[in-house]
Amino acid sequence: MKTKHYFEKGIVPVAILIAILLISIIAIVLISFKNSNNNQQISKLVVFLPSPTPIAHYFQPSIKQGDSYTIIFVGDSMIDSLGDNFDNLRQDLEDYYPNTVFGLFNYGYGSTNILSLKERLNSETTYGDKTNEAILDRSLDIIIIGSFGHNPLSDLPLEEGLEIQTEVLDDIVLQLVTEKPNTLIVFLAEFAPSENNYAKGVVDLNPQQRSIWVNERKAYIKNHIDYANRHNIPLINVYEKSLVNEDVNLDYISKDDYIHPSSTGLIFMSKTIADFLYNNDILP
Repeated sequence: MKTKHYFEKGIVPVAILIAILLISIIAIVLISFKNSNNNQQISKLVVFLPSPTPIAHYFQPSIKQGDSYTIIFVGDSMIDSLGDNFDNLRQDLEDYYPNTVFGLFNYGYGSTNILSLKERLNSETTYGDKTNEAILDRSLDIIIIGSFGHNPLSDLPLEEGLEIQTEVLDDIVLQLVTEKPNTLIVFLAEFAPSENNYAKGVVDLNPQQRSIWVNERKAYIKNHIDYANRHNIPLINVYEKSLVNEDVNLDYISKDDYIHPSSTGLIFMSKTIADFLYNNDILP
């Protein structure tokens, strides 16, 4: 009797296919185990889920005790308004940490949206008369990421824009925990837009248009908040702390444009940031 050649005409027994599959799985597991030994720090920080949500739960790294710390702020003009020297925040931090030196760096760029965030992380960028090196090229202890909510992706339908905002945050958080595993990520939700006054005096809006603008901006800021809460990312919630009867306290908003913080608002936001760092034992 002739022995049948199972590979003739592409015929392969099921048993052989199963064996090949098992060998492949074992090889992948062994490779993954080897790689995990080289990336223990990363594996402690990120839990991977199937696409489209790569980050399930952010495990906050402990900041090592030292006599100086570097904090980078990144966002739009709401972050930019804190100033290059962070005068209010520096005083608040000095009150809490009198023997500590803080390097505070402002990467808040006016009129920019969430899509510009990746560039600031990965490339040298210019804003006004200053040039900033890529954030990921710097040594830093904390990065505080604003919502960019006052510069929404208005050329897109709201649902699609919020999905893109979430996708960008997925990419950014994953890159940060991969390349800067010892840097603490903190989100910041800025002041809410005023229901009846937003952009008053600088943009001619009727009540219906203003309502659309306000609701869109609120949606982006709330999505930023929800993202932080879902993924266990520390959140400085200026948005909720500044509300009075579900609308922003106008004492905190500049009467020049009813968009940006007033001097009182800047004092409030700076104090909220310092309180958060101190009360949550972020720094040893």
